[in-house]
Amino acid sequence: MEAKNKIKILILDDEKQFTEELSGFFVDSEFDSYEANTAAEGKKIMSIHAIDLLILDVRLPGVNGLDILKEVKSDYPFMEVIVISAHGDMDTVIKAMRLGAFDYLRKPFRFLDIQIAIERTQKYLQMQRRLKQMEEKNSLISKSLEEKIDRQFIGVSPRILEVFESALAAANYPDANVLITGESGTGKENIARIIHYSSNRKDHIFGAVNSSAITETLLESEFFGHKKGSFTGAVSDKMGFFEVCNGGTLFLDEIADMPLNLQAKILRASEEKVITRVGDTAQIRTNFRIISATNHDINKRVAKKKFRLDLLHRLNTLHIHIPALRERPEDIKPLLNYFIEVYASKFSKPALHVSKEAVDVLVKYDFPGNVRELRNLVERAAILCKGNRLEVRDFPLNGPKPELHVPEADSANLKTIEIKMIRKVLLACKFNQQAAADALGIHRDALSRKMKKYNIPGNKSED
Repeated sequence: MEAKNKIKILILDDEKQFTEELSGFFVDSEFDSYEANTAAEGKKIMSIHAIDLLILDVRLPGVNGLDILKEVKSDYPFMEVIVISAHGDMDTVIKAMRLGAFDYLRKPFRFLDIQIAIERTQKYLQMQRRLKQMEEKNSLISKSLEEKIDRQFIGVSPRILEVFESALAAANYPDANVLITGESGTGKENIARIIHYSSNRKDHIFGAVNSSAITETLLESEFFGHKKGSFTGAVSDKMGFFEVCNGGTLFLDEIADMPLNLQAKILRASEEKVITRVGDTAQIRTNFRIISATNHDINKRVAKKKFRLDLLHRLNTLHIHIPALRERPEDIKPLLNYFIEVYASKFSKPALHVSKEAVDVLVKYDFPGNVRELRNLVERAAILCKGNRLEVRDFPLNGPKPELHVPEADSANLKTIEIKMIRKVLLACKFNQQAAADALGIHRDALSRKMKKYNIPGNKSED
């Protein structure tokens, strides 16, 4: 692990004795050194190893060292270069500096001179590394991956580190289906995106579908596509999710809410990787991976015959469970600081910060809405706070999550119990449908459909 953090130096000089002597100087030091006596050798080493510092002779056989310098600064902009020469003049020095050389030494020089030059360069390299670490802070993903998934993933707790390790492991098996479980707001789609964009499917589509948000009449058409004229409104041929995600990943959120009549078709498609559009007979081959997610106890859904056991086995090749935020309180502070920076930048409040008292209160809060709730709290606080310091009063925390203990009942009473429960939770959440959906453990769209189905009003005045 120590060697991995050493600064890597490449010595490119046509004098073999010189490269050997200088390389010997770096033995048992904080540097890893490599030797090359031709431009071709040097380029090969640079393509294999992440070189931090190049010690470059201006005069090489058949090539001008300044041309090499120009090429290196173009191909490896973060590599630092110290130019050396036995025949240097002021024009060469000026050209080297203009092309991006960090320092220039004239042969012969003492090893002390090169050490001082490297230390100056090393300080610069370390400063760059510290800047990168500051940018990534407690993020578990690199800046480049963050840009690809358009999301952050912050955490320091052993439990979230384990989740991240599992996601990277899943990425190495791009044909294995993955089931992600966890409460609403824990970041299940973030993990799905990390798996996709860390795998060799990353250059293809990541299609995210909310299984509970599509009407039953359109479900089959949305997943399998349809042929023009196959039903009223089918004015043209349309590709379904399975076809669109050929080569990529299909993310099925809220998978436990998928209607039973579609589950058998999903199972067959996932096994055979062959689909047929609605209204057509032609078979279409498609190579997709399914990553699914749910905040339900899916085994209970299976026991109640609401979810097919064979489909669960198909989707659950790899299982990743994301613990609730209250189960990993050490992640609250780094998440809080990250969201404060996000909204400080978004709302042009660069001095925005949080008081110690507010941090103490938030760390002790159980966050029924998990990371999503924390983000919303910070956004609200950043908008409404007076001044640049966020205090306890800027974070109106909800009371305990409503108890949802459903009494034992026969199937004839289930509808009545469900209606009463939805009404009770809506009232407790002051008719905030998102909060009520979170409390009930269902998606907001699912709650809206149930309210419409049972004719439950959206606010107290309509009751």
